Amino acid sequence: MKQINVGVIGTGWCGGIRANTCAASALVKDLHIAEISPERLQEVKKLTDPVSATTDYKELLQNDDIDAYFISATPEDIHYPIAKDCILAGKHVFLEKPLSLTLAEADELVDLAEQNGVKFTIGYSQRFNPKFAYVKKSLSDGTLGKPVAAVVSRHITRGLGTKIGGRIKLSPAAMEATHDLDFLLWCLEPAKPIRVYSQSAYGAMKDVTGLEDAQWTMVTLDNGVVLTIGAGWTMPPGHPNFSGTWIEFTGTEGMLIIDDTHRDVILNTMKNGIRLPMSSMPGEQVEHVFAGPMQNEGVHFLEAVAMDRPVMVTPRQARQVMEVYMAADLSVERNEPVTLPLNSNDMSSLRIPS
Repeated sequence: MKQINVGVIGTGWCGGIRANTCAASALVKDLHIAEISPERLQEVKKLTDPVSATTDYKELLQNDDIDAYFISATPEDIHYPIAKDCILAGKHVFLEKPLSLTLAEADELVDLAEQNGVKFTIGYSQRFNPKFAYVKKSLSDGTLGKPVAAVVSRHITRGLGTKIGGRIKLSPAAMEATHDLDFLLWCLEPAKPIRVYSQSAYGAMKDVTGLEDAQWTMVTLDNGVVLTIGAGWTMPPGHPNFSGTWIEFTGTEGMLIIDDTHRDVILNTMKNGIRLPMSSMPGEQVEHVFAGPMQNEGVHFLEAVAMDRPVMVTPRQARQVMEVYMAADLSVERNEPVTLPLNSNDMSSLRIPS
């Protein structure tokens, strides 16, 4: 094992967690950060004590000693050019989802990573949620028998939905259900998605972000298993960045129900009423420990680089998830099922968000 030098590009909510994870890890020798907001840069600098801090990520790329990068920058349309720059520099890359905005860009990044021999992974943090991992275990060890069907329902507050929808016009399938698509397809490998049908529902968010309140997607796999994934961002205000998820997984020998709605810790005060601590998808720092999956995900990437281990989420898996949620958006637009893989006519119909 060797210590590595790491750069974090974008230190907002998620990037701040990445930077803190690196600063606390014995695997990291030198930490470098880049953030376009001078105020946020100074805030994270005080928390993590990096060797260098800059508002221009390209300054980090001039440092040949940096081994790997976490790319947590927003808006999401800058993921592709920053990731490309890092990969071409021969550096290992952890990229927050989405992989890119187009399948052509995704394919280019996947190919470049393979050609340059670097580790490249995408931030689908829910694989590192112990409850989600238990579903995978129950399938792998045969407890549930052969898989039959799965349902995942995920919802976040409209405050968080407004924040996400305000920076880029991507659907709930692309920005929220994407985690659950990745999770379910991972659980059911080597089965492949062959058909997607999706519907959107508009309500409170239409006049705020122009986007739907919720989107439900049904995915049929080539082994006959049917997946149903619902995602929405219209819950009334509550605990900051609240996310609640419900999972039902049915097999021939059993059924597994996972309650990840975070109703196990309830704080009720005169000032704020009921709050549900530790309920955000990434998690949050609680004194000396981190409650949530994102820190474990970050440590996994650091170990993969330092110890030359494979990454859990491969870019080709992330590319498959992209194709599914893009097919879901096409299905909404056409009001009909979409067959996978997407053909040239489908590809030309895909609109790049502005």
